[in-house]
Amino acid sequence: MAPQAFNLISDPWIQVIEKKTGTVATVSMGDLFAHAQDYARLAGDMAAQDLAVMRLLLAVLHTVYSRVDAGGRPYDWLDLDDSWQVTGFDDDDEAWSDDLLDTWQALHERGGFTAAVGEYLDRHRERFDFFGDTPFYQVTADEYDALVPKNKRIATGAGTVALKQINRLISESGNSPALFAPKSGDGKNVLSLPELVRWVITYQNFTGVTDKTKIEAPDKFSTPAGWLYRLGPVFAQGKDLVETLLLNLVLTDETAYHVERPVWEWPSVAAYVKDRIRLVLPDNVSEVYTALARLLHLEWDASGNPTIFTAGVPMFASTNAFVEPMTTWRRDDKAQVESYYPAARSKRNLAYAMWRHFGDYVGTGSATGMPQPGVVTWLGRLQERRLVARDRHLTLAAVALISDGNATSQAPVAEITDDMTLEVAVLFDADNRNFWPRRIEDTVKATQQIVKDYGNFLRTVAIIRNLDASSFEPKYSADFYARLNGPFKDWLAGLRNTDDRDERIAAWYQTLQRLVLTTADEFVQHATPRDIRGIETEKGVLNIFVARNRLAKAVRQDLELKKGES
Repeated sequence: MAPQAFNLISDPWIQVIEKKTGTVATVSMGDLFAHAQDYARLAGDMAAQDLAVMRLLLAVLHTVYSRVDAGGRPYDWLDLDDSWQVTGFDDDDEAWSDDLLDTWQALHERGGFTAAVGEYLDRHRERFDFFGDTPFYQVTADEYDALVPKNKRIATGAGTVALKQINRLISESGNSPALFAPKSGDGKNVLSLPELVRWVITYQNFTGVTDKTKIEAPDKFSTPAGWLYRLGPVFAQGKDLVETLLLNLVLTDETAYHVERPVWEWPSVAAYVKDRIRLVLPDNVSEVYTALARLLHLEWDASGNPTIFTAGVPMFASTNAFVEPMTTWRRDDKAQVESYYPAARSKRNLAYAMWRHFGDYVGTGSATGMPQPGVVTWLGRLQERRLVARDRHLTLAAVALISDGNATSQAPVAEITDDMTLEVAVLFDADNRNFWPRRIEDTVKATQQIVKDYGNFLRTVAIIRNLDASSFEPKYSADFYARLNGPFKDWLAGLRNTDDRDERIAAWYQTLQRLVLTTADEFVQHATPRDIRGIETEKGVLNIFVARNRLAKAVRQDLELKKGES
């Protein structure tokens, strides 16, 4: 029999790790907010799913605490109706930014969230039901049929997507079997209701562009990928779930008060779609975090199995979308006016660790630097007010799904996760000649130069061995970068604002020199007779020993190390 009710507020669907037991538990949204201090982190089916769920949770928190304080009292400069939606705002009251930061501080000191979250959710309970007249992150049959062309309506059976396609661990279309999926055969199209809820949320964030059905709109539009799929995601990772949510709760940008408007607060699907057709970039975080990439309608058969109908919705442009806090940026060199767009990861930079693009995540004060991710700017604001201790460490984490790069599918082919940890005082050092972020960025550039030196060594080895250097060098250079990840991240985490910058950088250079020469020596130790014999060149014999000596000299010169420092 088809399911009749499942409410995200009261029915368990979110997977978390319990701090006391270290085991995975499944909890409702209401329980999570009421007992967030008892959980270490989200623990869903994949890291990208956890990020999508976290942004939904943050949308709730943004909405609640932008309207009421930690005591559950509406702010003096706001007027709210019975559903806690904003009906008026006093533009002349300048207390709003301080009040919002005070609320954040009170929640941080409390170490948890207040009953106000549960009260807000109760006032919107029907909008969090997975079934009924307002199915969560979905539309009814009548709403779907009213918005798509006649030849795409539900009765035609067109525009469906299988469970195995919205499950991003499989992402299998009808044409391309997923050979190494965690399920096989008919099992690929089987999901429990809690799993389905999680994957619907994930799919709205990370959908590709294979859907053939689109809503009717005055102007033609291309079916968009999910908003989160188009970002270079970054967020702060706390010591437990409460701290992670709080560190990413960007309550104010200190420029203006923005009325939060998550998707469930729109009066109707038609009103929401009408606004999306206008392609207006939202001015509030919760609307961005809950932006729907698709109109989904689930038709349930008598056995309780769903058929999922899907239609594309126009997506607002991402250029200069600085309302989005969780992304790195790239400059649009083709634009006449200075513009930036999210720096989405691709297959080309799949293996790039965060530290290799340090300046994308942390402002380095360079005129050529990228805009800082909003969440990092927010963390800086917290430390300025001493709401985050300067001697503690913060972890910036990255999670992303990587598409196949095919313009007609954009199917996910890989998931990346990474992080880097720094002392707060280092991360937000005073901008002067000893400015740590700029010195770190310079150190990264020097490290990349040493990898180029190592690449020259590898190309020389390939020449000696009569191999194709275009495939030989990238493979072993990537291996060397992987070898550097742990030591460099440890070096970053060990930095203190009280350190002598030159001494700490010199210490890394010596570590780097040891690592690169030790790695090169592995080729020497396993040298073949041809490596030892070498080849004749215009400048004499070129063998593995000559190549190694050239590398050692280049490293010394590029790091400006004297022989005694080697």
